Formats: sequence, structure tokens, C-alpha cells
Amino acid sequence: METSISRIQRHLEQLAEYTLTPGQGTTRMSYSEQDSQARAYLKQEMTALGLLVREDAIGNIYGRLEGQQPELPAVIIGSHFDSVPNGGAFDGPAGIITGLDVVARLREQNLQPRYPLEVIALVEEEGTSFGRGLMASSVITGLIGSKELHQLKDRQGISAAQRMATVGFNADKAHEAVLKPESVKAFLELHIEQGPVLEQANEDVGIVDTIVGISQLEIKLQGKAGHAGTTPMNMRADALVCASHIISHIPELAKAAGDNTVATVGRLNVMPNGANVIPSEVIFSVDIRSKNDVALRKVIEQVIELTEQESEKFNITSAIAQPLYVKPTVLNSDICELMKQHASAQNLRFRTMVSGAGHDTMIFAGITQTGLIFVPSRNGLSHHPDEWTDYAQIARGVDLMFATVKSLTEC
Repeated sequence: METSISRIQRHLEQLAEYTLTPGQGTTRMSYSEQDSQARAYLKQEMTALGLLVREDAIGNIYGRLEGQQPELPAVIIGSHFDSVPNGGAFDGPAGIITGLDVVARLREQNLQPRYPLEVIALVEEEGTSFGRGLMASSVITGLIGSKELHQLKDRQGISAAQRMATVGFNADKAHEAVLKPESVKAFLELHIEQGPVLEQANEDVGIVDTIVGISQLEIKLQGKAGHAGTTPMNMRADALVCASHIISHIPELAKAAGDNTVATVGRLNVMPNGANVIPSEVIFSVDIRSKNDVALRKVIEQVIELTEQESEKFNITSAIAQPLYVKPTVLNSDICELMKQHASAQNLRFRTMVSGAGHDTMIFAGITQTGLIFVPSRNGLSHHPDEWTDYAQIARGVDLMFATVKSLTEC
């Protein structure tokens, strides 16, 4: 019989094959060829476990294990299968594989839950493809819909709606993907920590009770192109010089806000991007995170004010969009306590944690009770080709998830 550890390894190593950048980490954009390859594999494995498989209007995959009382709300377990460019093989897929392994264990032990159990594989979570993190779960919970899917675009200027249409999904039916709160009993997710705390403390799992709030800003500065040699310095409208002044002040705003508030400029596009041309347009992202909603909002306001001031100073036109804002999320205390009880019973070394990264769990918290388990990340690395969590460590996380699922589904 295949062991849990060997199952986890098989699934994760196979999914890692579906990448645009072999040998250089996982690059799997939503609705890409690699997405389709991973999608086919996940549906195949769900079917092999005897799950009823379906895809919703935007491409999220569900595998349903029917409960003894099918009319009861479902416990959903899973995560996402998109990636950042040249990322790791564990961020997201580990949570989906956890769901598959939980079902495999139920099958091995001939257990049938009273409540239905669904394994979900979510599309766009990272925000890499269309500049909007947590996109799929936001559609599922009704936070965004068809309008936004037509507006969100990738770096080639192609909308999310267009991309999904090329592989058979329909953004205009996004409303059909929305889950009714009364149909979901709980959403559970296992994720790699993406930080060094658990490894340094030699602990098996983290039980997350709070996820930081997140804002993503997109700032567009419009100046005027000109010849680098013939345009006097006092007659320029240099969008990049303006951007550099704004960007250089952002870290200090985050530090001053306190409560471990952080801010990151992670994407910067310069046009026309010529060595001898004054930059006419700059678009950059600002990612702001804090467990304190007051601090989060304060930094957002300060970045907007700073942008307006510097733009006026440099004779630049500015536009600011906020494609994502999620306030700090406190996860369900009952599920948190249930996980602690099971972790103690299994003699797992654990701690209660705040997540500095955003996860689909925080979006599902808007419609149902939620729980999130962390497993250690080697050297704290994530969003990197060397991202790694030992398969045995994931299996210990699955042990805790399995016990939690049995309790919630009343096996």
C-alpha cells in the first residue's frame, strides 16, 4: 500500500513537472499550457479517488466525496495551483495534495463522512497573471465578478476573461461560481509557512489564528518623453525620477506605522525603456501588509498623498488604483481550538501564529468558518526555486488536517 509520505511526494513531484521554466523553479500562470497540464493531472487523481469532479465557470476544480447526508453543507479543503515566476513546488500545491491525501486516508479506513467533503484546486491566487491577488477565491465568495475579470489584464494586455475563454471557461458566468454561505460548513487549508519561525523553533506545525491585512496599489505616472541629450533638466517631466522619489520614501512609511507593517515595491515597468530616452511612463506596484487595520489604512493614505505631492513637484500626471484590499482576518476560534486539541493528542510540537502572507483562507472567512495549518519551510524560503518542505513534515501537517476533517465532517 502506498504510504502517505510517498503519495505526497508523488503528487508534488509530478505537479512540479508542469512548469514553463524547467530546472529554474515553477512558473505556472493561470490558463496557460502548464495550467492545463496540472489541471488534467488533478482531475485524474480526484477521479481515481472516486470523487465527483467538476469545474466552475472560471476554472476552479472541485472533487466531491458525498456525505451520508448530501444535503448538509460541505467541508472544503484545498489551496491554489498557480505560481509566481520561477517559484517553488510547494506554495499552493501542498494544500491541494493535503486534500487528496485526506480522502485517500478516508478510503483506506473505509470511513464515510456525514457531511460532504470537497477538495478544491483554485486558479489565480498569486496575482502574478492579472495583477490581482486572491482572484479566484474572491470570485467564489462574490467579492468580484464578470466586470472585474474583463478589466484585469496580464502583461500582454489580455484580460483574465479572454485568457479563460481560450481554455473553455466563461467570465460572463462568474456568478455561477459563487458559493452560497449556507452550502459551506468550513474551509480548511494547509500551506508552507514561507518563513523561518517553525524550522528555527524545531516545531511540527503552526496553527494560524490571524492573517494580516493586505493592500495592493498600482501607481501610474505619466510624464513626457524626450531626447536624453537635448532636453534641458529644468524642462523635463521624467516619470522615472518622480517614481524613484516616491519609492524611496515608502519603506519609512511602513516602519513608522509600527505593528510589523511592511511595504514592498515589487513590480516596475518603464516606458519607452530606452537608454537615451527620458521615461514618459512608469507603472509600479505597492504591496502593503499589517495585522493592524488602522496602520494598514494609514500607510495606504500616506502613499497616495506622497504620490500626489511628488507628481505635482515633477509636473507628472498620476493615477492610483487599488485592485486589492483585505482587512486583517481573525480565523475561526473554534476550529483553531479543535486543531490545538488534535495537535496535542498527536504529540505534535506546535504554536499559534500570525500569517504575514495572504491566503485564500482569509477570503473564505467572509462566508464560512476557516482554519489554516502551516508546515515548516526550509531556511524560510518561498517564491524561490529552492523552496522546500520535507515530505514527512507535510505528512505531519496532514495528520492534523485529517483529524480536523474527521471531526468537522463527523466521520
